[in-house]
Amino acid sequence: MEQTDLYLKRDRMRYTKDSLSSNLVLLAIVLDALYFISIYKTDVGTYYYSWVIGASVIFNLLFLLTAFLASQGVKNRKPEYCKLLMVLGVLQVIRVFYLPAKAHGAEVVVGETTYVAMGDGQYYFVIACLIGSAVCCIASSVICYINCKNLAQHMRELEEKAA
Repeated sequence: MEQTDLYLKRDRMRYTKDSLSSNLVLLAIVLDALYFISIYKTDVGTYYYSWVIGASVIFNLLFLLTAFLASQGVKNRKPEYCKLLMVLGVLQVIRVFYLPAKAHGAEVVVGETTYVAMGDGQYYFVIACLIGSAVCCIASSVICYINCKNLAQHMRELEEKAA
């Protein structure tokens, strides 16, 4: 009975979409958008007015576009998008150590008043968003890889039976 269930589950994969992997990538996009909003709504003196923010905006736009493309790819069980999602996940982790790390606790003087560029609450929030986004991308990549591998094995078995 168990063997039949496995066969049916794998055979069903030929006709269905990989919605779990796709939805994880969409969640990663939402988390990145929350990061994006949190960082860019902050206006403390002129701390955030630099080329770093410009590069961050461009990277965010590229991430959002690439991740959406990858979500459509993994939904259709295309294994080449697994590697792309793994790279996106690693890049999200690397981002933790640049802009948020530099802005956390940095002091900005406006007139005679000193402000903190990024307080503890915002710092933990943006770190959680980036790490969550990275975890979603990497999990989606692993799930997609396993599903594609199982489907490819099933297709080989079907071809062997037909021959």
